[in-house]
Amino acid sequence: MANSTSDAKSSQGSLSLRATVLICTLLILAASAALYLIFNTEPEVKREAAVRETAMLVEVTRAESGSFRPAIKAMGTVIPSREIMLNPRVSGEVIEISPSFVPGGTVKEGELLVRIDDADYRTTLLQRQSELQQAIAELEIEQGRQDIAERDFRQLQKEIRPENKALVLREPQLRSAQAEVQLAQAAEAQSQLELQRTSLKAPFDAQILSRQVNLGSQVSEGDALARLVGLDTYWIETTIPLDKLRWLSFSDGLAEQGSPVSVRLRNAWADGQEREGYLYRLVGELEDDTRMARALVAIEDPLARRAGSENLPHLMLGAFAECRILGREITGALRLKRDYVRAGDTVWLMRDGQLSIQRVDIVFQDPDYAYISSGLSARDQVVTSSLATVRDGARLRLKTPAEANAGSATAQTE
Repeated sequence: MANSTSDAKSSQGSLSLRATVLICTLLILAASAALYLIFNTEPEVKREAAVRETAMLVEVTRAESGSFRPAIKAMGTVIPSREIMLNPRVSGEVIEISPSFVPGGTVKEGELLVRIDDADYRTTLLQRQSELQQAIAELEIEQGRQDIAERDFRQLQKEIRPENKALVLREPQLRSAQAEVQLAQAAEAQSQLELQRTSLKAPFDAQILSRQVNLGSQVSEGDALARLVGLDTYWIETTIPLDKLRWLSFSDGLAEQGSPVSVRLRNAWADGQEREGYLYRLVGELEDDTRMARALVAIEDPLARRAGSENLPHLMLGAFAECRILGREITGALRLKRDYVRAGDTVWLMRDGQLSIQRVDIVFQDPDYAYISSGLSARDQVVTSSLATVRDGARLRLKTPAEANAGSATAQTE
């Protein structure tokens, strides 16, 4: 009886365990199925945003039509057109110096600068004059002797061979006396010249840049006494690109001047001060470093000494000068600021509210403008604004005055 009860309890426990395992298994399967459905049937999130292109705000301008004279900017150095070292041609002691003969002083042509002691040269001149008078006297005596010899020859009435006749008539003695006179005249002229050379005068209107002599100095022939530069004209030696030369003209050395040039010394002159000159000569050699053409610009009256030039600024030798050279006139072209010419010689145009990238032919460019021969008309609206997107057909619209003013104010604030 007891065994039967125990077997029954054992059978019930086995059934209960199997039921529990089955139920757990079913629950796990149900949970797995539910998770699968959740992850595989979750709706996808899709971003749906309509992209609408917005027209870019731009400002436009038009190219200028007409005849223009392009400008070429160049840098150069101011140099003198005439420069000499003052050297004596005689020796002696300096006994006089002009008050203007100082560094920075200006002198007139023919003005006395330095006088050398001339006592010895005056004495020598007197000697040479005395020798000349003596030679003249000897010639006169010999001429008298020749007259006597010729009279005696006629009285003899003898035939004499030609080679002896000259001796009888004293012709060699006469030629010798004449030669002595000529030699004495040359010696006297040389002494007169040396006496004149004791006074050193300015060869032209000049400025004294340096002086190496003073009162009491003993100078010799060829010594450097001073450096003088002419005051009539200064040159500016500058360099010009080779491709710009065909637009320029140079002086013919006579009445015709070359291309007009405006000159400015930025560090020395006040704002707005300029001097006017012209292209003088094209030096037949390229500059070593830049391989550009060397040219000379002439500035007349560089120190403003003429009447009516008192208010003009003075040029300084050795200073760096800015030159603005006007080229030959360009006709049949449009002028546009260089900033509005884009890469590859193109311009941006606004046509029918869209961007058009147009290639143009540029005949000349100066620092400020490009001169366009084709590819652009005076009616075209040239875009002057910077664009974030540059492609043909991009939508554009003009800025209103209020938008333009707002943009200017923002740029100034930044």
